[in-house]
Amino acid sequence: MDLITLTPEGLFCPRGGFHIDPWRPVGRALITHGHSDHARPGSHAYHAARSGLGILRKRLGAAPIHGHGFGERLSFGEVTVSFHPAGHVLGSAQIRVEHGREVWVVSGDYKRDPDPSCEAFEVVPCDTFITEATFALPIYRWDPIDRVMAELLAWWDANAAAGRASVLFCYALGKAQRVLAEIGRRTGREVLVHGAIEALLEAYRAEHVPLAPTRPVAALAKGASVAGALAIAPPSAFGSPWLRRFGDPATAFASGWMRVRGHRRRRGFDQGFVLSDHVDWPGLLKTIRETGARRVLATHGYSESLARYLCETGLVAAPFETRFEGEEEEPAPDPADA
Repeated sequence: MDLITLTPEGLFCPRGGFHIDPWRPVGRALITHGHSDHARPGSHAYHAARSGLGILRKRLGAAPIHGHGFGERLSFGEVTVSFHPAGHVLGSAQIRVEHGREVWVVSGDYKRDPDPSCEAFEVVPCDTFITEATFALPIYRWDPIDRVMAELLAWWDANAAAGRASVLFCYALGKAQRVLAEIGRRTGREVLVHGAIEALLEAYRAEHVPLAPTRPVAALAKGASVAGALAIAPPSAFGSPWLRRFGDPATAFASGWMRVRGHRRRRGFDQGFVLSDHVDWPGLLKTIRETGARRVLATHGYSESLARYLCETGLVAAPFETRFEGEEEEPAPDPADA
């Protein structure tokens, strides 16, 4: 019997009696992180890494959520479970499931690049590794964060010199806080934030994550000048009435999809910054190798392409069909555009 199987509710561990990131309500749910495609409301009880509880309480409401320290060993039925840092967003975790001498690891979403807004990824040795495949194509290789931030700050400065506001669109949970943490490391300048982002900052500050000073756009006095300001907003705000507050702003999108030529143009942004909270192609292969896994199951994204490639290298691999979405609100481009 496999330690983890697919059911209509999601990933299920029969020997432990729990689901991992279920997409339908279940009795006991173990959650890798707080993005809405992984943390869905309605289950009876939840377990997750302790540092992500603030985020999960905003997602899941009043349901019982049990927080656990990284590496803490828990017993569910016949198995032992522990949470290990995934480096994706604050409190994101890989879930290690052990039965006898067999170990499976469910990665959730993860990245290997340094990020001051969350815990660093930890390699967890295992026999079977269930990995994401959001950016599992060779074109997806991330530049060093110092280079990306230098480009972003130079863009902001150039727009300010021209008397224009800069509006950066990125995912409200994880990406926005990473950008704010990186800005805070380099300058003390204030950043304006959309309400959807402001609502999540408290959870980060409660965990003592150092962020740039922020001010909600809604708190600005009516008619106050925003010339030269930088604002951060979720992609859903692009083209909305909210954007009119900035007159004729320069716009940019921060995403791993910006690596693909033409995607920025199709979305209508002035500028694109290649910045992702998911592992890139070299990091993905490095991680699989370092886990020592004999079998790899690939979820969401280019899962079939990854599984095919791994089989060609001699590993046992297959796609695992799930309802996870990768970078939400950032649809994957056609590979033909790469």
